[in-house]
Amino acid sequence: MKIHQFTADEALASLHSSYNGLSKDEVEFRLDEYGPNRVEKVRCEPLILRFIKEFTHFFALILWLAAGLAFFAEAMQPGGGMATLGYAVLGVILINGLFSFWQQYRAECAISSLQKLLPYYVKVLRDGEVGLILAAGLVPGDVILLQEGDNVPADCRLLESFLLRVNNATVTGESRPQARDVEPSVEENLEHSRNTLLAGTSIVSGEGRAVVFATGMHTEFGKIAHLTQTAVPTVSPLQLEIVRLSRLIAVLALTLGVVFFFIGRGMGLSFWDNFIFAIGIIVANVPEGLLPTVTLSLSMATQRMAKRNALIRHMPSVEALGSATVICTDKTGTLTENRMAVCALYLGGKMFTPNEVQRQPQLAKTYRRFFEDALLCQNLKETVVAGKPQTLGDPMEIALVRMAKNCLGETVAYPKINEVPFDTDRKRLSTIHQTPKGLVLYSKGALEMLLPLCKQVQIGEELVALTAEIRQDFVKAQEQMANKGFRVMAFAWRKLEEERDGAAQEQDLILTGLVGLEDPPRAEVPEAIKRCRQAGIKVIMVTGDNPITATAIGRQIGQIQTDNPVVITGDQLRKLSETQLRLALNAQDIIFARVGADQKMRIVAALQKKKHVVAVTGDGVNDAPALKLADIGIAMGISGTDVAKEAADMILLDDNFASIIAAIEEGRAVYENIRKFLTYILTSNIPEIIPYLAFALLKIPLPLTIIQILAVDLGTDMLPALGLGAAKPEPGSMSRPPRPRNERLLNWRLLLYAYAFLGVMEAIVSMAAYFFVLHSGGWQWGEGLASHDPLYLQATTACLSAIIVTQIVNVFLCKTSGRSVFGARLFDNRIILWGIALEIILILGIDYTAWGNMVFGTRPIAPDVWLFILPFALAMLLLEELRKFATVSVKR
Repeated sequence: MKIHQFTADEALASLHSSYNGLSKDEVEFRLDEYGPNRVEKVRCEPLILRFIKEFTHFFALILWLAAGLAFFAEAMQPGGGMATLGYAVLGVILINGLFSFWQQYRAECAISSLQKLLPYYVKVLRDGEVGLILAAGLVPGDVILLQEGDNVPADCRLLESFLLRVNNATVTGESRPQARDVEPSVEENLEHSRNTLLAGTSIVSGEGRAVVFATGMHTEFGKIAHLTQTAVPTVSPLQLEIVRLSRLIAVLALTLGVVFFFIGRGMGLSFWDNFIFAIGIIVANVPEGLLPTVTLSLSMATQRMAKRNALIRHMPSVEALGSATVICTDKTGTLTENRMAVCALYLGGKMFTPNEVQRQPQLAKTYRRFFEDALLCQNLKETVVAGKPQTLGDPMEIALVRMAKNCLGETVAYPKINEVPFDTDRKRLSTIHQTPKGLVLYSKGALEMLLPLCKQVQIGEELVALTAEIRQDFVKAQEQMANKGFRVMAFAWRKLEEERDGAAQEQDLILTGLVGLEDPPRAEVPEAIKRCRQAGIKVIMVTGDNPITATAIGRQIGQIQTDNPVVITGDQLRKLSETQLRLALNAQDIIFARVGADQKMRIVAALQKKKHVVAVTGDGVNDAPALKLADIGIAMGISGTDVAKEAADMILLDDNFASIIAAIEEGRAVYENIRKFLTYILTSNIPEIIPYLAFALLKIPLPLTIIQILAVDLGTDMLPALGLGAAKPEPGSMSRPPRPRNERLLNWRLLLYAYAFLGVMEAIVSMAAYFFVLHSGGWQWGEGLASHDPLYLQATTACLSAIIVTQIVNVFLCKTSGRSVFGARLFDNRIILWGIALEIILILGIDYTAWGNMVFGTRPIAPDVWLFILPFALAMLLLEELRKFATVSVKR
């Protein structure tokens, strides 16, 4: 037998304790044996190691190699400008590493105040004396005293209970407060036993005495935390793609370097000239700006999301959410407000909402006794917390009092003379009050318990006999409310001639009406669910609450649209094989109810095996393991527990489910922005490689030098490329389904578009400008030119200038990759506009200043060279528009 199946005396005996608690010597012995009552945090990766990792991942290693080769080439051939390239690449590594580390460190600091996992102090009985101790000092066998408003510090078995009700939402996901008593339980599962209190839950009403039987990591709270800590962190789709892209770029750059090395050898170049030539090819093909752009793109998205109250802890999570195909969401506190509210009233044979009653003052006046009952029949306590008045007690009673005050338009404070307390057998509460018209007994509770005690019912202004037909009407109204997931309470009253035993006077009552209460859905959730469907994202409710309530909420928010949704309880889930579960997940509408923490993890794992990218939302301790396992975990910032926040990748600071949709939109934009950036920077590789190829094969002076390539890759291209990476989401991005999991960041289509179309056009323009200057200066084919010859310097300047002009055009082509340039907003991205301005300033400085001429090996070019280049740039724009038009026509 388990401890919750014992009697109170047997439970104490099994723990070698007593009603007076443990002795101090025994406490010290047990504290040494069981350790302090706290959830041990898993050892975190040292800060210095996380810092180093930002400089040693695969793409960073490629940049280190590129810098090393540049310095080696400079050592072999001093004065070639390779050292400048090496220092520039090192700067990229340093800036990106520091920026990435700082972004994550700042997010960690933002939640560092959320580490308090258990309450600080607790009242404990030791040697028969009550004392106040730190919760960490509790040991198994300690007897503790609890009352409403207290947090439960350890797993306990009740010894005494007076009207005790507990909120288990953070651990089990149950939205309603649960009554607790001391009787032995026949329930097999500890979490649902009526005589146990679990660590991490809170007392909403009543008081009790309990014996501690589990502390720290041995509590249900601790076991869930352990699941969270031991869950293997997942790698985001973007991180996987960056690794793949890094390897692809490394192979491509090295392959081209080797190929051009052998081409140079075949053309008779010396070994060292050929080696430097090959290094130039390799470095030209490494997109040095990739890491800064990815980091900035993610950072800009996180900043935009922060303005929408979404805190991103791990930057790659932004893009991971954009790839999400399934959202597994908790119900209590995520889809709902995690507070009870009155949603329906049954008065005089008709259904009303509280708002309808407030608009009809006469109705509230007619049924005044009903509203007085809701207002007075309760055990709430008023207190002051942090200088603000606060009501402590059952959330259901708080909701009833709030509703009654709003409907009556006033408060009623008749003195309470006596009460007959609620218990699980009676399922009702009665209170006796001294009113201006004498003593009145007010009663509320389950309809099936009040109906036998009633003789009359109020219908309008009249009191009529409670006939079998009227009884049946009340039962039907109750069933109608229950089918909507409401908790139904009945209300009755009677006048008393004298004050006697209250229980004996619970007879001949007047039935006044019914109330339907629920934890209402958040107002913004239905629209958010609708947008998820439009975006091709499946929403699955995974809750610890009961299936009827879960189904009712699912219908209200639009998650369920079929007549017969699949509803699987925790008990049913335990009996399903892996294959059966994965087949069940194919259902259009599916809900999981009464599930435990380990079962939530199983559901997430099954979805991932079905190749879904899974986002999980939640706020309770019971959600934390699934949050950790998911591709992206989303915790609630206000109602969320600290364990859930620790496990999450993203925290919704306002608990607004709709913020998830904004985050998905930002995530999709990140992926598309990185593809635009890649297209932009890969395009310039072709006009940078073609001059080397022409130099080797056609025996012409080298049209573009290494330092000029550096001017493009790490100078003029950087800011426009970063602007593409930081662009806001495109219109219509949420009307498309998620990208396929196997879709690559860099695929053959993008490579062909960048290299074989845009890149070739830029190469034609740059080489044409190069030859235009040479022929204008009288150069003849086959004629050699010295590296310091003014004509040669002007020709390379023309080649460099043509690349930059066409890249200015290209940034707009990439920005509007799926739409016509003429129908898009071209000037809504300030970073791109500043980047273009900087490009123009830089090229003019490189071409027309003594400093630019000296550093980059250039000479001023005549205006007719610019006039020669511009028509080519315009032709590039028109050709791209023709391509887009042809593509759209084919799709039609």
